[in-house]
Amino acid sequence: MTAEPVGVDAARVGEWFAAHVPQCRPPLRYRLIAGGHSNLTFEVADAAGARWVLRRPPLGHVLPTAHDMEREHRILAAMHGTDVPVPATVALCTDRGVNGAPFYVMAMVDGEVLRDSAAAERALDPDGRRALGLRLADTLAAIHSVVPADVGLGDLGRPEGYITRQLKRWKGQLDDSRTRPLEQLDALHQVLAERIPEQRFTGLVHGDFRLDNCMVGADARVRAVLDWELCTQGDTLADLGMLMVYWSSPSDDLVPLEDPPTLAEGFPSRDEMLERYAATRGIELCDIDYYVAFSYWRLACITEGVYARYLNGDMGDRVDEAKPFEQRVLDLATAAARITGSW
Repeated sequence: MTAEPVGVDAARVGEWFAAHVPQCRPPLRYRLIAGGHSNLTFEVADAAGARWVLRRPPLGHVLPTAHDMEREHRILAAMHGTDVPVPATVALCTDRGVNGAPFYVMAMVDGEVLRDSAAAERALDPDGRRALGLRLADTLAAIHSVVPADVGLGDLGRPEGYITRQLKRWKGQLDDSRTRPLEQLDALHQVLAERIPEQRFTGLVHGDFRLDNCMVGADARVRAVLDWELCTQGDTLADLGMLMVYWSSPSDDLVPLEDPPTLAEGFPSRDEMLERYAATRGIELCDIDYYVAFSYWRLACITEGVYARYLNGDMGDRVDEAKPFEQRVLDLATAAARITGSW
């Protein structure tokens, strides 16, 4: 851990912690938590060994409506006490003078983020990995079973017309951040807009639900769901489509993540995950192929934004890490086109 990594003004943040975080004992030390290409997440430790997590927006240019720390803090606070495991919120700072951007602090959760197959193999045996996968499906079902108005989130976005708004939002952000012509993504946008299915299930949509956005315990249970920055009300099947995109298996031609944890032996198949989710919620699934195609397209738009931020230097001194994202955008678009071409 370092005294002041890029993205943290140690002096001002330390003063703020002392005033707003109970029982904090300066001086503080910070560590950028690896993984993720959007909001920056830091582990914070004080002189007594207490630890917290600090979240702030990425450095540099931030697209409109993106990386809203106050909103993400509000969602976490609202979900605390439901059947969905989340970290407890500690404090929110909206004063940009402290650290150049708003940030919030949450409790450190005892668990591990399984970022790759090696981590999954170290943490759990094949039976544990299977149990974890099925519990992850249950956790997604729990998110979708929360009634937004019951937890104070009834005004979190408009419930209806979710896919229409998402297509508009990500196409707009693609246009704002694109670094090159991407005709296939533009054509896919048109096809997806023309074939939007009826919105059958409405509730809270996490927006980026996948295994490596969760803290996992040694008991193969989901200890906390993380990264709520994209959460809103809408079509809950969009989360399920995105989970299927990320739920990679060794036989897949395209693996969206470099080395996803689900490549390790033991995890349930996609069909088993869909069956578990549907059984837990007591619903019948339909049109799931549309939501998978939409999720590939959406992830391609997000990835192009990540690629642009690397090129602009907004992710810190890591421009050399940009190259894989350049091709990944095209591969994701091809995957979406393959599904829409079969309709």
